[in-house]
Amino acid sequence: MKEGRQLSTKTIKPIPSDKECIDLLWDAGCKKRVVVHCATVRAVAEEMAKGIPGADMATVIAGALLHDIGRSQDHSIMHAYIGSQIAKEKGLSPILVDIIRKHTGAGLDAQDVEEMGLPPGDYIPATLEEKIVAHADNMVSDNRVVSHRHSVDKLMSKGAERGALRVELLHQELSKIYGKDLDTLIEVVGEFPKLKHVKP
Repeated sequence: MKEGRQLSTKTIKPIPSDKECIDLLWDAGCKKRVVVHCATVRAVAEEMAKGIPGADMATVIAGALLHDIGRSQDHSIMHAYIGSQIAKEKGLSPILVDIIRKHTGAGLDAQDVEEMGLPPGDYIPATLEEKIVAHADNMVSDNRVVSHRHSVDKLMSKGAERGALRVELLHQELSKIYGKDLDTLIEVVGEFPKLKHVKP
């Protein structure tokens, strides 16, 4: 049994570097707008993780960069599931596969999954890394860093009250661990942060 575990971990690639993540996005067929968005989410997630004890920085950064890899094929809510499958096919860590699948809003509950016609599964972020990436994404609109209220208001306008509440609760949870309101990150990283490794 022990040998089987060792063998299975060898087939899983280590957490990819920034450049490897960006290359994966381009290779998957993501448009520049998606790559820039992912790099912006990375900037917010990195800063957030710096103030959250116990968060694995390499995992947060790779998860943030790869969270929208599914947008290479689809721009609906299905992009998160599709992205998780792309990550799985590429042999990426199950930790990254889960981050990608669970990143939309503050996750999707069983009712959302059924209503949206998603494949059954767990879409609620549970680990620190999953929560950080999901919430960093909530704080980025296209390539601009915004208040978490942007996502809350957007969900409310679509009639997704439960989703809006989950985003608000996630914001409060992570802000408490961080030690101050995470909306202050706009001042730290800037509204349009300087991005790393994005090819022209």
